[in-house]
Amino acid sequence: MKKLFLLLLTAFIFIGCSSDDDTIYDFIGTWSGTYEGSDKGDFNFVVASDGKLTGTMHSTVKDENYVITGNVTDTGDLTGVIGTPSDGDFHGTLTREDKKGTGGWTNSVPTPTRAGTWTGAKNKQ
Repeated sequence: MKKLFLLLLTAFIFIGCSSDDDTIYDFIGTWSGTYEGSDKGDFNFVVASDGKLTGTMHSTVKDENYVITGNVTDTGDLTGVIGTPSDGDFHGTLTREDKKGTGGWTNSVPTPTRAGTWTGAKNKQ
């Protein structure tokens, strides 16, 4: 009986100590970067422990600020919207290994619709 118990205990220890567990915790914190395309500027957003994302984009061309809201999954997929109500989208991928992110954006306000790409990184604590 002791051998069976030790065998099961050892198996649970190895299963429980897996380093491949994907969690949202690797993405929690403040991220910042730049965006470009038919508009350009910088952005900052915060990922909370529940995966919710909130932040702003600042256009250096129009000198305007836009609200970003959305969600990040435990695998780093980011889906969000620009403006309230939604005037565009902000989407991409965050990586846990190098703490960087890339993606695309669109914004229909003010017209005509503008679009492009963004790159950023997690701020160091």
